[in-house]
Amino acid sequence: AHASDSDENSERGNWSSKGDYLLSMVGYAVGLGNVWRFPYLTYQNGGGAFLIPYTLMLALAGLPLFFMECSLGQFASQGPVSVWRILPLFQGVGITMVIISTFVTIYYNVIIAYALYYLFASFQKVLPWSECFSWADEFCSKTRLVNDCNATMDGEIIHANFSFIASNNLTCINGTINYKPVQFPSEQYWNKVALQRSSGLDETGRIVWYLALCLLLSWIIVGAALFKGIKSSGKVVYFTALFPYVILLILLVRGATLEGALDGIEYYIGRQSNITKLMEAEVWKDAATQIFYSLSVAWGGLVALSSYNKFHNNCYSDAIMVCVTNCVTSIFAGFAIFSILGHMAFVSDRPVSEVVDSGFDLAFVAYPEALSKLPVSPLWSFLFFFMLLLLGLDSQFASIETLTTTIQDIYPKVMRRLRTPITLGLCMLLFFLGLICVTQAGIYWVNLIDHFCAGWGILIAAVLEIVGIVYIYGGNRFIEDIEMMIGKKSRLFWLWWRVCWFFLTPVLLMAILVWSLVTFSRPTYGSVLYPTWGTAVGWCMIIFCVIWIPIVAIVKILQAEGNLVQRIVSCCRPAANWGPYLACHRGERYSHVVDPKKEKEHEIPTVSYTVYKQQ
Repeated sequence: AHASDSDENSERGNWSSKGDYLLSMVGYAVGLGNVWRFPYLTYQNGGGAFLIPYTLMLALAGLPLFFMECSLGQFASQGPVSVWRILPLFQGVGITMVIISTFVTIYYNVIIAYALYYLFASFQKVLPWSECFSWADEFCSKTRLVNDCNATMDGEIIHANFSFIASNNLTCINGTINYKPVQFPSEQYWNKVALQRSSGLDETGRIVWYLALCLLLSWIIVGAALFKGIKSSGKVVYFTALFPYVILLILLVRGATLEGALDGIEYYIGRQSNITKLMEAEVWKDAATQIFYSLSVAWGGLVALSSYNKFHNNCYSDAIMVCVTNCVTSIFAGFAIFSILGHMAFVSDRPVSEVVDSGFDLAFVAYPEALSKLPVSPLWSFLFFFMLLLLGLDSQFASIETLTTTIQDIYPKVMRRLRTPITLGLCMLLFFLGLICVTQAGIYWVNLIDHFCAGWGILIAAVLEIVGIVYIYGGNRFIEDIEMMIGKKSRLFWLWWRVCWFFLTPVLLMAILVWSLVTFSRPTYGSVLYPTWGTAVGWCMIIFCVIWIPIVAIVKILQAEGNLVQRIVSCCRPAANWGPYLACHRGERYSHVVDPKKEKEHEIPTVSYTVYKQQ
């Protein structure tokens, strides 16, 4: 299998520099969730107190899995499917990761298309969502509208609608005011103009042409950045991964100078923090879930990106650096978000709790509304949506690289000759598959795919990944493999990783998975319930993703020799071609079996790593 290591290594390639790899990893891990989900979770779960479970979950679940995947990819120099030569019985886990990444790339680029649309809409003197223009209905208002209240008239307290109160020059009694259910202009613009949203999943409607063009443009950008694989994407990320920090800093400085900014930050992480929230199990579940998803573990991307590393790269320090950067970015983004939301609450005379939100409602409703109240609002709107665009793109680069790496591992010669047309063809295929997400019911499809595919499938893959490597392949054996790359370490050094890999991390992942299954509820978007057939489609998607795990396991057992027990045992052993990609690295740890006269990498006997360990 490794008869031409030197040729195949040049064909596969390495990162041009350490910076290319680190920024690609940071760009992959730091995504939209750091900006539109973490700040809201922090506010909702006790403010500053939430950082305690968040940090603990980083140490217990996030970092151990992140380090494991980086080490696995770097050791074997293989993508998420081929790397399962380590445990052929579990190769379906790698296929599941790749299929889920494919589903996610389809809808993730739709979100990037939304950001592009708002980016172009910001090139106007007056932001189109700053007022209730012709597209608005009677419920559109920038301020709260009084519906009715109590007032004193001729010495008696009466209850009347506000028009009567105003016409008689009466004053509402504090605490008795009822407000009309109104919507901000930005909310109606998002639903009526940007999405042209239909009533539900049943009403597909037509393709929204400008969103389809934005989706096409986003795929063109992705294809252009990846046409030479990591050689081109590794350079693009110097801008896409770093510039969002510049914009976040600009937004934070601007937000901190606004009236009401301190109130927003107090709600986020200040004196409003509630330490008693730590007694609630939901808070710990949210912390573990946020860490797990924000680090992008078990998607296959970490294995794919790390597979292009040099064999002796210090993946241990890389894992810690990227994980810490990801978490610090989330906290930093929260200050930029809540300072401006605090100003919005001040201007609209509302409590911060009424203007804060997460997900789409934060990115495309609450924050644009807040930015529209600033002087030179088109500039701030452009910067914000440009930041969302960049955050989405570098995560998307890594997801597509996961797919192309998988193809390259399976068809290396074809990929070497036809990398550019294959990459562009893949992007075009995913564009056409994503067109259903830019119909008038598109947002419901985006939410449906996210609800099912980006949830349980990833958790199942992560649990099987850590169980397979630690308990079947052998945790101590895997540690020896890592030491081949980063050097011998003390027992004390590995104590923490052993505790996490052997016990804490799998237990936490199982707890999250069981909790998610027990608390399952039918997907909704806002107040819109999904039809039964929509939920059934979601279940079909997740079944399609994970069914390859048992299918591949059965195929491997059938292909093995011997009785049933012997076949299973055989499939639980590493394949003959498992190990470091180059023969020189396979022989390093066992140099006594290598002929010293054949020191050049292509002259070392191409004996498998498994045979070396036996010798």
